[in-house]
Amino acid sequence: MAVKAKRNAGTVKPAVKRAINAAAKQTEAEKEVKPVKKAAAKTAEKAVKAEPEKKPAKKAVPAEKAEPAKKTAAAKKPAEKTVKAAEPKKPAKKAARKPAAEKVPENKPNPGLDPVFLTEYDRYLFGKGRDYKIYQKMGAHPAVLDGKQGWHFAVWAPHAKAVSIVCDRNAWDPTANYMIPLEQSGIFEGFIEGMQEGEAYKYAITTEKGDVLYKADPYAFHAELRPATASRTAIIDGYHWEDNAWMKQRAEKNTFEQPMAIYEVHLGSWKKRNRDDKDSFLNYTELAHELVEYCEWMGYTHVELMGIAEYPFDGSWGYQVTGYYAPTARYGTPKEFMYMVDYLHMHNIGVILDWVPAHFPKDAHGLADFDGKPTYEYADPRMGEHPDWGTKCFDYSRNEVLNFMIGNALYWFDDYHIDGLRVDAVASMLYLDYGRKDGEWVPNKYGGNGNLDAIEFFKHLNSVIRGRKDGTIIIAEESTAWPKITAAPEDDGLGFTYKWNMGWMHDFLDYMKLDPYFRKDNHNKMTFGMSYATSEKFILVLSHDEVVHLKCSMINKMPGYEVDKFANLKCGYFFMFGHAGKKLLFMGQDFAQYHEWDENVELDWWLCDEPLNRSVLLFMRDLLHIYRSHPSMYELDDSWDGFEWINADDRDRSIFSFVRRGKSGKKNLLFVVNMTPMERDDYMVGVPVKGTYKLLLDEQGALTAEREKETSFKAVKGECDGKDYHISYPLPAYGCALFEFNEK
Repeated sequence: MAVKAKRNAGTVKPAVKRAINAAAKQTEAEKEVKPVKKAAAKTAEKAVKAEPEKKPAKKAVPAEKAEPAKKTAAAKKPAEKTVKAAEPKKPAKKAARKPAAEKVPENKPNPGLDPVFLTEYDRYLFGKGRDYKIYQKMGAHPAVLDGKQGWHFAVWAPHAKAVSIVCDRNAWDPTANYMIPLEQSGIFEGFIEGMQEGEAYKYAITTEKGDVLYKADPYAFHAELRPATASRTAIIDGYHWEDNAWMKQRAEKNTFEQPMAIYEVHLGSWKKRNRDDKDSFLNYTELAHELVEYCEWMGYTHVELMGIAEYPFDGSWGYQVTGYYAPTARYGTPKEFMYMVDYLHMHNIGVILDWVPAHFPKDAHGLADFDGKPTYEYADPRMGEHPDWGTKCFDYSRNEVLNFMIGNALYWFDDYHIDGLRVDAVASMLYLDYGRKDGEWVPNKYGGNGNLDAIEFFKHLNSVIRGRKDGTIIIAEESTAWPKITAAPEDDGLGFTYKWNMGWMHDFLDYMKLDPYFRKDNHNKMTFGMSYATSEKFILVLSHDEVVHLKCSMINKMPGYEVDKFANLKCGYFFMFGHAGKKLLFMGQDFAQYHEWDENVELDWWLCDEPLNRSVLLFMRDLLHIYRSHPSMYELDDSWDGFEWINADDRDRSIFSFVRRGKSGKKNLLFVVNMTPMERDDYMVGVPVKGTYKLLLDEQGALTAEREKETSFKAVKGECDGKDYHISYPLPAYGCALFEFNEK
């Protein structure tokens, strides 16, 4: 049972049978493994003593080539094996004076490797935080050593005495496959002959105190399905992408002038095979087809996927990551995830991932105290601990940590063709006192509360992304008034492409929750957002965070009887899509799901057949298709040329009216919305120009021939709302009216 404990280190235990089978495969290469042990002997300070050196260190091969009888015995009695290795005292001392690692040329850590991994220049760039493809060298990769196929491993553990690779092939024996420390870099590398794709492994890290930690690979491309915690070898090269047309047009178009209606999705609870079984996930391939069908029908332009990077606890929703380079095994393999992205792209749907560079969990197999000391996190707990979430905070002052994070962002862009990253919890990174009381945080060198390291991290990362000029975007979930979030780094901005408009979201929800009688006293909550709408590049969001933890679903935030709730929700969505800014809506809210989101069960899709819920679904579908077909709703989101209030001050009637314009002057739109249950049969609204105003949509949805409703309204001379012309329109209770008109 000791082998099981080593593999999973307090979590899930491995099968002894696999360890015994792997142990039985040893051959005459037992003595060839000894030089690797000798190389680690000096570093580990008597952790293991090796036999006299027979061959150069570069000939190190895995334990699978020793004699079967010896390997089986070693697997059953690891303590006995250690004792035997320590007997020849003189040779061990000699090895300690001249370890194998010292024989390795500085510019070729392992001369027999083809290709050579981690050259002196690689280590230099890593130490400077500038090797943007570092994931191609760190972690586990197929390789050849002296003509023998296997896998090369590299891990950064600067405080470790020794590191070894543990896996089924060596019965999870931490003394079987020691790694070679690469001088002055903190990096250890090793090689195991015969290793195949899909095999589980970890690093056994001997700390300065002599403890042995069993850690997953920070750079692993794949992982075991939770609750198991080991990494898996994976080959991510060789996928045949078919999204060339998408990638080409993405690079050529200006994102700010394109429609962006984002559908936020948690894959594990969107749809399931069995609604009430939390583990009955659809796989990436199945989800790709289902998502494309739904998003195309509804009219969404992008999906934003929660919880793709591997994480151990379902209840974290993917915001406490242990495998930053591994698409979660809950839904399949890395190449199956590639297929999902590819398929969405082939149907003109962009893909955005939630990305979490702010913090990570304390799980024993994860990044926390990786080599026995703070490595990825700040050493000072006042900076390295997040009190609200019980997690660790990344140390942005360490170049190796910066390289890990920047390389990770670019990895998703380059290797998975991801279109954008939404950076979670940006405010917690920017403010040293975020979530901390007086005395629990450390001011910066100027005495302020800004995290200068995090600021430089964002400027560095976002400068690289901007410099790519390939259409990739990065979005900040930033909940404060920190200035210049989307301004260019050369203008002292942070350089994000977009910022979530959290201020607008809070004002909007505060207003929509009110009984209509009290809305007239809170009218400015709906108009205030436009006063700063051009200060950043904004996305208006109604995300998962607003429909959990007793906050109620969107429909149950609305006041009144059931029918009133649905009418209010339509008015709210109508106002949101008319307001300047890109759009995001969480799954289930487009058909007014009643209960709060629960990550353990799928959405209540059956509600789509209920009359009131279906009315909201079809209303949203019509609104989305109008949005995509009218550049006036998105082309000038960040300019006052694209928005004009007709009447922002009709507080007594709680009516809002405004115009959205595009560059061409054609297909401009007039929005009118009544936020009360009072009918306004005599309603008149001022209009910018004379001419015909065509009604495209009302509170029941898009106007069609079957509706038999008047759709053309001619502007009449006469002052109204400060305009020379107006139209008359009988505005119903909770009425919405969307008119199309031309100005050129």
